[in-house]
Amino acid sequence: MLVRAGDEGLPVGQLQEKLDIPGSTLSHHLKKLVDTGLVVQERQATTLICTTNYRDMDALVGYLVNECCADAKCGTKSKEVAA
Repeated sequence: MLVRAGDEGLPVGQLQEKLDIPGSTLSHHLKKLVDTGLVVQERQATTLICTTNYRDMDALVGYLVNECCADAKCGTKSKEVAA
């Protein structure tokens, strides 16, 4: 949801409403995402806005793609057989 929200992000309350989960559960997961740097929180008056840290997310996705099957042939034989 935060990725789809774009640079504006979402208030925590709206995120909780959309996900329909308890506040404590959402707080737990958001804390992990903030701790890893994938989500940034900014207080605007009494509202806590969460946004995706696209730079770090892009770096993580790039790393995962680059490491995919690094020690295996990642299905090349099945692709050759299917062709």
